[in-house]
Amino acid sequence: MNKKLLGYVALFVGIALLPALGVYPIFVMKVLCYALFACAFNLLVGFTGLLSFGHAAFLGTAAYVTGHALKVWALPAPLGLAVGAGAAAAVGLVFGLLAIRRSGIYFSMITLALSQMLYFVFLQAPFTGGEDGLQSVPRGSFFGLDLANDLTLFYVVLGIFIAAFWLIYRIVHSPFGQVLTSIRENEARATSLGYDTAHFKLLAFVLSAGLAGLAGATKTLVLGFATLTDAIWTTSGLVILMTLVGGMGTLVGPMVGALVIIALENKIGDFGKLLADTTGVAWFNGLGESVSLVTGLIFIVCVLAFRRGLVGEAMALLEKRRAAN
Repeated sequence: MNKKLLGYVALFVGIALLPALGVYPIFVMKVLCYALFACAFNLLVGFTGLLSFGHAAFLGTAAYVTGHALKVWALPAPLGLAVGAGAAAAVGLVFGLLAIRRSGIYFSMITLALSQMLYFVFLQAPFTGGEDGLQSVPRGSFFGLDLANDLTLFYVVLGIFIAAFWLIYRIVHSPFGQVLTSIRENEARATSLGYDTAHFKLLAFVLSAGLAGLAGATKTLVLGFATLTDAIWTTSGLVILMTLVGGMGTLVGPMVGALVIIALENKIGDFGKLLADTTGVAWFNGLGESVSLVTGLIFIVCVLAFRRGLVGEAMALLEKRRAAN
C-alpha cells in the first residue's frame, strides 16, 4: 500500500474516532455530506474542466425524493438513498444533454438556468412542502441497524462517504479519468486522438450529479428534512467556494473546504461571542449573522494568495521542498 493510500486510511480512521473525542456526531455528518457534495462537484470541474453553476439542483432533487420515499412510501433507508441518487443522476442526464452542447461560460449559464427552473418546480410542487419544506423524515433502519441512534447513523454515513470517495478515486485514476483530464487540458487534442469528448463529458456530468445526489439524500437522512435551501442557486455557489478554498483538482481539497465553510457557518457565532467577552467589543456578538461576509473575505484571500486552495498550496510547497533536497 503506497503512502497516499495510507494517508487516506489514517484520515478516515481519525474521522471515525471523532465522536469518541467529544465531537458532536451530527456536525461531523453534516460536514461529510457537504464534503461528498464538494467531491462530486470537483470530479466535474477539477478533473473534467466543466464549471457548473447548477449543482444544487442535484442535491435538492435527491433530498426531496429521498425524503418523500422514506416518509410517504416508507421505503427502507438504503433503498431511499438509492432512489434519491438515481433521481439526481436522471436529472443530471437531462441537464447534461442540454448543457454539453456549449462550453465555457455558456455551459455554466445553461446549468444555472436549468437549476433555477427546477427550483421553482420544487417551490410549487405539493410533495416538497413549498416554503415549509419536507419535514419529519424518519431515519428507519439500514440493513438491520437502527438509525435512530446518532452514533450508529454516524458510522453508516461515514461508510457511505468512504465508498463514494473510493469510487471517485477509482474514476480519477482509471483510463476514463485520464481521458477526462485530457479533455480538461486540451479538448481539441483529445478529439483529434479519436475520443468522443461529448460522450465522456456527459458521462462525467451524470456521475457527478449522481454523487451529488447521494450527498443530498444522506443529508436528508441525517437532518430529517429537505428544504428549498438545498436547491437554491446560493448552494451551488457554496459548493464552488468549498472546492476553491480546499483545492480544485485534488481529492482531499473539497473535504477540507467543506470543513472550513461548514465550521464557519456553525461556529462563527460562538467565536464572535468569545471575542466580545475577551475584548469587550459588543460588535463581535453579531459576527454570527455575518457568515456571508466572512466566507466572502476567505474567498478573496484564497483567490489572491492561495490560487490552488489550501491543499493545493500545501502539496506545491511539499513538492518544492522535495525538489530542493
